[in-house]
Amino acid sequence: MNNKSLLKLLCILLFLIADNSYAQQKDPYTPEIQVFKKQDSISFPPKNAILLIGSSSFTRWKDVQSYFPGYKIINRGFGGSTLPDVIKHFNDVVMPYSPKQILIYCGENDLASSDAITVPIVVARFKELYGMIRKGLGNNVNVTYVSMKPSPSRRRLMPKYTEANALIKAYLAKEKNTGFIDVYKPMLASDGQPIKDIFVADSLHMKANGYAIWQKVIQPYLLK
Repeated sequence: MNNKSLLKLLCILLFLIADNSYAQQKDPYTPEIQVFKKQDSISFPPKNAILLIGSSSFTRWKDVQSYFPGYKIINRGFGGSTLPDVIKHFNDVVMPYSPKQILIYCGENDLASSDAITVPIVVARFKELYGMIRKGLGNNVNVTYVSMKPSPSRRRLMPKYTEANALIKAYLAKEKNTGFIDVYKPMLASDGQPIKDIFVADSLHMKANGYAIWQKVIQPYLLK
């Protein structure tokens, strides 16, 4: 190989390295994914656990294990992720583990991100993620969807959330080894609006008493 060819090859390699580095910098969730990998390298989670994946309502549930004593929980919720984010990081947050059950809380941020993201788009995204789980882990793992919740800061989106929840529930009802957990209705006050005092100041994320509602609703669906 002459010097000219060698220089050309070197330029291509440098471009690819720089492009990959830029792509990683552009992904806001890379640091969180790296934390998961570091945790796994120190102490890898056991098989047949319950795996939580999705967005910030799971991400911020740092003490989720204490809510469900007697169950082994792996929480791999990250940031304010959307379904495409979870799909993108599927090999990092799903495939390393061998869970007996996967709980998904995701889709809320998809609809909040843009009016161009419609309910059918979100349902299609969920179906794509579900298909990836079945292809990657088979039919023996239970896949359970936790419904999108009502939030005071996103009142205008509540009709879309209820529609998407209903469509995902109907889809899963036709699939084997699945579940649907409705946390939406238990979070409503008698006037049909979200219970205010279960949310922190941003009126989006939950306090401990909000997660206590989730605990009560979710636990009957968890597999022993």
